[in-house]
Amino acid sequence: MAKKTNVTKNPRDPSSFSDVVRLAIPNKGRIAAPIMDLVEKSGLHLAEAGTERRLITKTLDPHVEILFARPVDIPEYVATGAADLGITGHDMVIERESDVEELLDLQFGRAKLVLAVHEDSPVTSARQLAGCKVATEFPVITRTYFEKHKVKVNVVLVGGACEATPHLGIADAIVDLSSSGTTLKTNRLRVLDEVLVTSTHLIANRDALKTKKEKIDEIHLALESVIRAKGQCYLMMNARRECLDAVRRVLPGLSGPTVMDVASSEGLVAVHAVVNEERVYTLINQLRRAGAKDILVMSIQRMIR
Repeated sequence: MAKKTNVTKNPRDPSSFSDVVRLAIPNKGRIAAPIMDLVEKSGLHLAEAGTERRLITKTLDPHVEILFARPVDIPEYVATGAADLGITGHDMVIERESDVEELLDLQFGRAKLVLAVHEDSPVTSARQLAGCKVATEFPVITRTYFEKHKVKVNVVLVGGACEATPHLGIADAIVDLSSSGTTLKTNRLRVLDEVLVTSTHLIANRDALKTKKEKIDEIHLALESVIRAKGQCYLMMNARRECLDAVRRVLPGLSGPTVMDVASSEGLVAVHAVVNEERVYTLINQLRRAGAKDILVMSIQRMIR
């Protein structure tokens, strides 16, 4: 009988850990670049430069790897366990009817899925589209919408340029994503109704939430901390103690400014506060008039509560 050989796995090899988490992110599309930026800022740096072209790549954390995939495929990858986590649009999750947990709204890629017709169309409501053709890239969401309104329509599936279909006579109406409304206006389309509001979400496999909870919570917190820091600045300044009340009245802060004595100077205090970066321009002069000096403005990478 052949002798059984014991194989010891390399402790640095991610495959030797049961808690390796695979995060699926878009390989292309309008949200791919901001998502990659978010992942990098959260501390999940790719192990090698240029690896975003590969299907799966390691990060500097040996317990986390990145899967690059089409945004529309990510919900199913996560639902089936091919990935433990994913970042994709809420609309993709609904369209694929994927059984996943939506953990966090990442607050970008915001858009509306709208029902629209040509501006010259006599149609003013969804009910008037009974028996008509509706072009869309989102057949599941579209059918659900019209079923809710008890209207039967013929859904025409298109792979792109949905806004052109009413002009070409392919459809009487469209259900399509709109972020600013500019494309609709350019193509002389009029919105009848808002079908769905969407944005980019962090989603998770339900089983992985139990079996890999510690690492998933860590990634969740890292991404959330970057989102919280977005648009915030850290202000540091000195002020005479007698000016402190006036400085406090100027500073909004998240929970009020932090005040500390300056060791090398009697009567001088250091004041720190987190403020919205949009307010910094006007705050600087207000703070100086209130008695603050030596003002520093610093960007914030991550913010954890």
